[in-house]
Amino acid sequence: MALLNFERKYRVRGGTLLGGDLFDFWVGPFYVGFFGVLTIFFSALGTLLILYGASLGPTWNIWKINIAPPDISYGLGFAPLAEGGLWQLITICAIGAFVSWALRQAEIARKLGMGYHVPFAFGVAIFAYVTLVVFRPLLLGAWGHGFPYGIFSHLDWVSNVGYQYLHFHYNPAHMLAVTFFFTTVLALSLHGGLVLSATNPGKGETVKTPTHEDTFFRDFIGYSIGTLGIHRLGLFLALNAGFWSAVCIIISGPLWTRGWPEWWNWWLNLPIWA
Repeated sequence: MALLNFERKYRVRGGTLLGGDLFDFWVGPFYVGFFGVLTIFFSALGTLLILYGASLGPTWNIWKINIAPPDISYGLGFAPLAEGGLWQLITICAIGAFVSWALRQAEIARKLGMGYHVPFAFGVAIFAYVTLVVFRPLLLGAWGHGFPYGIFSHLDWVSNVGYQYLHFHYNPAHMLAVTFFFTTVLALSLHGGLVLSATNPGKGETVKTPTHEDTFFRDFIGYSIGTLGIHRLGLFLALNAGFWSAVCIIISGPLWTRGWPEWWNWWLNLPIWA
């Protein structure tokens, strides 16, 4: 079925979660929907607030613009705009835009009769962000524990939090997250390389089929997960990378306050070493 015919077939009313038919339309190839309008609203408002915050600062250098969270002394209360209130409003806009985008994905999936794998996967990324700016600050008792919005300032925050726990790479959840990140790249680079090698054969040769791809990996590592299986595996690895990265930061402070190398003393004190 030609792509344009396919679009006409599935561009039908219905499947909306909120708003009914009010925003149930397309602009060119883009579905709008109630949550599309919300996404535009929150994104535009958040961007304007960032620009306003930048105008209050000492520089327009994009690398050095910094929207900092409130001081720890404000606790979980609202702060004046110039002293962290902007950060709070921008965070609300960001969460509103991300969640609206995920719900828009769900509406599109409903229209096409698909599963909710895409909005669920994006939801894990939202969970990781909300963990940093909402859950962890709530557990620590102050919004000031969130990360600042800015390129250099954000990198400084990451570095400072890492050194606060002496050696963050000893965090066991961090180890899992990094392992899943690297394994995601490994698995999907092997998959991408395999597809390209099969569909771009040498001059005079025919395009290869999934059977050739399966045979390659059976000969290479003794097993082929299959064309559907590699996508399931890639999704599993990617979602775990995001999930464990959220776990690694939320346990640093609320659950463990000392240096992470000390956590491994339980392993060194096992009776087997005596």
